Amino acid sequence: MARTLTDAERESALAGLASWQLEESGKAILRIYRFPGFRAAFGFMAEAAIEAEKLDHHPEWSNVYREVKVRLTTHDAGGLTELDLELARQMEAIAAGRLAP
Repeated sequence: MARTLTDAERESALAGLASWQLEESGKAILRIYRFPGFRAAFGFMAEAAIEAEKLDHHPEWSNVYREVKVRLTTHDAGGLTELDLELARQMEAIAAGRLAP
C-alpha cells in the first residue's frame, strides 16, 4: 500500500504543481482544467485515462463542456500519496499546449 505524504512532502510537491491546490483536509489535490472546447477536454480525459490505467490509480473527475475538474487522492491509503503526484504530473504534461488562453 502507498504511504501518505507528510506535510513537508506535500508542500514541497505542490511547489512543482502550481496549478493544483491542496484540499482543506490535506488529503487530496484539486485542479480545474479549461480547454478551448469539448473535443479538447474529452481528448485530454481519454489520454489521462490511459496514464491512470498504467499507474493503476484513477482520478475522481467530471467534465462539463470544456471544463474538467479533477480530485486526486489515494483512498486505500487515506490521503495524498506519491501516486497522486505522479498522476498530476502526467496530467499536466498531457494538458500542456491544449488549455484555453
